[in-house]
Amino acid sequence: MTQIKAVVFDIGRVLIEWNPERFYDRRFGVERRRALFDTVDLHAMNERIDLGNPFRKTVYACADEYPEFGAEIRLWYDNWIDMTGPEISGSVRLLRAIRAKGTPVFALSNFGIGTFEIAIKAYPFLTEFDQKYVSGFLQNTKPRDRIYELLEKGSGLSPASLLFTDDLSENVATAAKRGWHAHLFEGPVGWAETLVHHSILTPKEASL
Repeated sequence: MTQIKAVVFDIGRVLIEWNPERFYDRRFGVERRRALFDTVDLHAMNERIDLGNPFRKTVYACADEYPEFGAEIRLWYDNWIDMTGPEISGSVRLLRAIRAKGTPVFALSNFGIGTFEIAIKAYPFLTEFDQKYVSGFLQNTKPRDRIYELLEKGSGLSPASLLFTDDLSENVATAAKRGWHAHLFEGPVGWAETLVHHSILTPKEASL
């Protein structure tokens, strides 16, 4: 087995909870949220932001396109930080344990430029990565191959020397296809077990 030389984390739903539906349920109720999401493809709007489109301009243009939901849509910009969190503390602890052992930790995440700048202030541990590959700045998103290729080239590391976790199976599949070691994140315990399996952490260090 090739030695792992860097561990790669997704951010949303791996290190930070990301649940816009929960936010809208709390603000407007489930029925209104369903009507909103059935009418407006907010996740497609968010992908445009993740590709580097201007945060406020993209959200407000969508709100203008659907005036019957304009107030709700604008909250995607005005109250975006309330759609995130809390941090997934077990994952943050593992990130820090990996770095303490001397293994570099990278971020590979679909995140807009504006949203990442907000998140990094709210969650200071996002400054602790050795390298960051954030889609908005690179204008490429997972699961397309290009952003994985950019990480390989930027780090100078071979696919077989990378261990990656992500909560979406399609993102994990692309990594695995490229030869990365890839783990589908379903919680910190399973991720900790994978880190032990690859000899990145001991069971004690992983709190298993």
